[in-house]
This record gives sequence, C-alpha cells and structure tokens, in this order.
Amino acid sequence: MKKKRLASLLTAAAMVGSLAACGGGDSSSTATSPAGDGGATTAAETVAAAEGQTVMKWSIWDKDLTLYYQPLIEEFEKQNPDLKIEMVDLGSSDYQTVLGTQLTGSGSDFDIVTIKDVPGYTTLVNKGVLEPLDEFIANDGVDLGAYKGLTDQILVDGKLYELPFRSDFWVVYYNKDVFDAAGAAYPTNDMTFDEYDALARQLTVDTPGQEVYGAHYHTWRSAVQLFGILDGKNTILDGSYDFLKPYYEMVLAEQEDGVCQDYATLKTSNLHYSGAFSQGNVAMMNMGTWFLSTLAEKIKSGEYTDCANWGIVKYPHAQGVEPGSTLATITALSIPANAPHKEDAWKFVKFVCGEEGAEILASTGNIPALMTDDIAGMISAMEGFPEDEDSKEALQTANLYLEMPVSNKSSEIEIVLNEAHDNIMTGNSTIDEGIADMNEKVGAVLAQ
Repeated sequence: MKKKRLASLLTAAAMVGSLAACGGGDSSSTATSPAGDGGATTAAETVAAAEGQTVMKWSIWDKDLTLYYQPLIEEFEKQNPDLKIEMVDLGSSDYQTVLGTQLTGSGSDFDIVTIKDVPGYTTLVNKGVLEPLDEFIANDGVDLGAYKGLTDQILVDGKLYELPFRSDFWVVYYNKDVFDAAGAAYPTNDMTFDEYDALARQLTVDTPGQEVYGAHYHTWRSAVQLFGILDGKNTILDGSYDFLKPYYEMVLAEQEDGVCQDYATLKTSNLHYSGAFSQGNVAMMNMGTWFLSTLAEKIKSGEYTDCANWGIVKYPHAQGVEPGSTLATITALSIPANAPHKEDAWKFVKFVCGEEGAEILASTGNIPALMTDDIAGMISAMEGFPEDEDSKEALQTANLYLEMPVSNKSSEIEIVLNEAHDNIMTGNSTIDEGIADMNEKVGAVLAQ
C-alpha cells in the first residue's frame, strides 16, 4: 500500500469517523460503522460473474458508509480471478439478530459472515451455525500469536470459530498545551497507575473559573472497571470482583479531590467524552482508538481548537505488568457451517484477517487486529496524527484483553456490573458494598 494513496483515504475515513457514535464495550461502535437506521432490511448488490467464476456471499452492514469493503474485495479478486465477492447488507441496527435468523433458516447461502460483537458470536456458536476454523488455520500455518492473545479469548470449548480483522484498543489521550502550561513532562508509554495518578494530580487546577482536570473518565463502567484486568490474572466474568477495589479507590479519590469531573454531574449533563476533551481543560483521558480519526478531523475542520496540540500514550499498568497491555474490541469473520464454498471462503477470511488485509484497513484509517511496525506507521501517517514518537509507539500493543470475553451469560453479567458501577460512582453504595453486590449477583448468574 503506497503512502501517496494514504492521505486521501485517511482523510476520507476521518470524515466518515466523525459521524460515528462510539461506545465502550461495544465493538459495533466504530469509526466506520455508525449506528444508523439500517433496520432488518437485507440489501444485496448485483455481482456479474464471468464463466467459471465462483460467487461468494459476504454478510456486512453499512455498505455505503464503510470505506474498507470495496478495496478489500478488489484486491482479493485481483489475486483470485476465479472468485467474486457479493456483499449482502443486513443493516446495522439489528445486524446480529438478522444474521442469526438467516443462518438458522434453511435457505441461507452465505459463504462469509462478519461478526459484530462477542455476545453475537457466542450466540451463533451455541446455535451450531458456524464452522470451526482450526483445521484451516493448522493446514495453512497461520500464526495466531500475531493477534496478541485475542484469539485465545474467543475459543469455545477449545475451538476457534472466528478470526479478528479489526481491533480498537484503549490508549490515553493528552493535551500537550495543558502540560506545557503547568511546566510538566508529558506522560510516557510506561506509566504505572501510581505514576499516572500522581501526574493527574500534578496537572489539576481547582481555581474557580480556571479549573483543569488532570484526568477524565467517561461514564462507561469500562473506563474504570477494566483497569483491573490488565494484569491478565482476572476477567470481568470471574464472579469475584475484589480485584477492582484499588482502581475504584483511585478514581473516587480523584473525584473527591477535583482531579476528575464528578460522575453524577457527567451522567446528568450527558457530556460526551469528545466534548469534555475538546474544552481544553482535560490533561489526560482514557479512551479507545476509535476516537483518533474523529479528533483529527474535528481539529482540521476548526470545530476543536482547545485540544489541537494532542498526543497519545499507552495505557497505564499495574506494577510488574508489561507496558502496552490494554483493552480491546474486535470485529471478526466466520464461515457458516452450511457455507456452499468453505475452502474458497477460507481464502477470503485468511486474506482479510492477514497482513494484506490489515494494510488495506490501515489505509482507510481503521485499526486492524493484526498490527506490525509497517501497519502502525501507516496509521500514524494519517493527516492530523501527532508527529511525536511516543504517540506512534502507543500504537504498538503488548497484550490485548477483550472488554467482555466469550460467555453465554455476558448480557446478564453486563447488567449487574453496570448497576454496581453506577451505585459506587454516585455514592449510593460504598466500594465494598458495590463489590459485594457484584459478587453475589454475578455469582448467582454463573450458578444458573
């Protein structure tokens, strides 16, 4: 992929990204997949196949809003002239529901399906409508280590039924002007939580009318709770949540001391994280890479002026944990159990989820699940991306942990964790009471 082509593609991707509604813990909330009114309407393109060509159907959403579909198909068909890809747009709003209905019906003829989120993946595996990919992977010698632990977290009974091709992950955004005004050194790619907390406190200004917040946490539970899983020792499905206590203690103490904005106020005002950062009085904010293109575009358009001098660094980590350990959401490809052309479908899955597909994704401003130095360099070449080396280095991760791992009880657990988080952050319960509530209620869910 040539860098001359990157500028226009990345700028266009950023413009699309500015339309997106991004959400923590929801891989459907991505820079090129805004929540729309796609509904349950199926829209298939018309593909003219030459004699001897095999046409394969690929289920997707937001065909006209997603920049990477067409270049992926064009390059794949160029390398495989006997194969044609037909996109079938199932709409974005109820994509997983519609896909599940179609795959369980007798007339399904999809060869490749896009999996939007982990709960949807789990549902399809439990219904028995996806083909295990393990034999394909073994026969072609695919190196799953390149996915930095993601594929280990989506195994079901030891088998892999999808392969990730997109992966947004969490970083720390920071406002260089705030640091410069305080005469403070910028954050680094190797910060422990103690160092991060101390730095946030150093940057805080509590003078009325001139407030500066050293840190900002959006109201998603993932912005606090998932600090606790970065050591690889716990998951958010454990059923015992005492490991969360130090992180709630840190954030609540920051809230009490004015280091970050009050959670209840943020909930009441419905302040979006982008709005908070754009005001220019937030030093650091933990957020996903889906915000990169949106931030760059809004600065370029002149909408954001008070955070134009920004950078990113890797997530803070517990003592002894490898820097670059962070949270991730994924979008993946699967092959239906009744796919008409499984061998050919695997060729497409391997291409999209491999290095060539990753380069195409990067060229359109999206973060691929497979990240190499060259691919990271392509993303950092995006117009508006910070030019400092630390920001470029922040794109290289060490260990990726899914915000919500595979479980057929994830939806029920999510409700419990959200409720407890809200109660802790608003003071309706103490940290100990909130954790006890999680332990009891999630334990009951797991025991069902």
